Amino acid sequence: MNCRHCATPLSHTFLDLGFAPPSNAYLTAAELAKPEKHYPLRVKVCDQCWLVQTEDYAQANELFSPDYAYFSSTSSGWLAHAKHYVEQVSSELSLNSDSLVIEVASNDGYLLKNFVAMGIPCLGIEPTDSTATAAEAKGVPVLREFFGEALGKQLAREGKKADLIIGNNVYAHVPNINDFTRGLKAVLKPSGTITLEFPHLMRLLEHFQFDTIYHEHYSYLSLSAVSRIFQSVGLRIWQVEELNTHGGSLRIFCCHDEDDRENYESVAAMLHVEYSRGLQRLGTYLDFQSRANKIKDDLLYFLIKQKRAGKKIAAYGAAAKGNTLLNYAGIKPDLLPFVCDAAPAKQGKFMPGSHIPIFSPDQLVGSQLDYLLVLPWNILEEVQQQNSEIQERGTAFVIAVPELRIFE
Repeated sequence: MNCRHCATPLSHTFLDLGFAPPSNAYLTAAELAKPEKHYPLRVKVCDQCWLVQTEDYAQANELFSPDYAYFSSTSSGWLAHAKHYVEQVSSELSLNSDSLVIEVASNDGYLLKNFVAMGIPCLGIEPTDSTATAAEAKGVPVLREFFGEALGKQLAREGKKADLIIGNNVYAHVPNINDFTRGLKAVLKPSGTITLEFPHLMRLLEHFQFDTIYHEHYSYLSLSAVSRIFQSVGLRIWQVEELNTHGGSLRIFCCHDEDDRENYESVAAMLHVEYSRGLQRLGTYLDFQSRANKIKDDLLYFLIKQKRAGKKIAAYGAAAKGNTLLNYAGIKPDLLPFVCDAAPAKQGKFMPGSHIPIFSPDQLVGSQLDYLLVLPWNILEEVQQQNSEIQERGTAFVIAVPELRIFE
């Protein structure tokens, strides 16, 4: 395999998580009796441009199917994050009824609905029918397509160049990152702005967030790698913000290279921090496997210990990161009988690989659990607030990443 950006042959393995099904391929009861596709889940690092990337096995249309079960609106914290962003960026860019906002991977309209409410024209681009239908019900116009250079040029020909292009947690999901970036440039107005949010590779490394690695994530991104990709197509990052979302993310602000906006000091500062933390040194990546193994082993030991002690335990959050963790550890319903999730699209189904049943959070009401394992550890506080009643009755909350911790 060659690097997705610079085509350098990839010879360095960052992490090998064995074989796993796609993390969002939730199963119906009928599908449990059928063969389940598993793909190698290995991650490489390019020693030239330092793009970290999964090996190619699964195709995008297999990972992002019409009945895709991830709905952004499930998290109240994420909805608040999106609303605050819309209010902030609309003011800063002076967006109005003559503007056009395009969001790539608009999901269920969690963000664009705010522009609709403000009377600012917008367009969502979303390939999965399940989420696109939900967005349209909110009044968000949606184009059901995968985004790339061809679509960007088509929209430009149709007079639909954007004042603002938004991409939240989509850049890592792109199999052809160069083509996608050329598409952004093609559909951006001369004075337009692009904002992308993505989990920061530096935080993944610092906090051993190996569970954020799954097939749907083709790339794991640093500012230095993204800046290099943008420069290659004539785009420039002029501002960067650090966010707490998804265990530590970056929000970058971008424009055409010839735009007269000056770079904020934050860009050079973050590039310097990444360099000082070793993101352009091979050794930084090659000792990560042992840390992932320790997290996996500690969780398995904890679950086996509780089973032998007769304790009752369940999980919360049928998240993709949880599936990575459970499948790498080989955890099945005998150790973790069920998981609760607030997304109706997941309830009544089964976790891919582990086949753990997914129930509504109502299942927790009246339960006598000793422990609740929170798989999406990044929203632990939100889960605790929503389920404070069971914690008051003595249920302890547990997270496994970046280390096993128990909150009583």
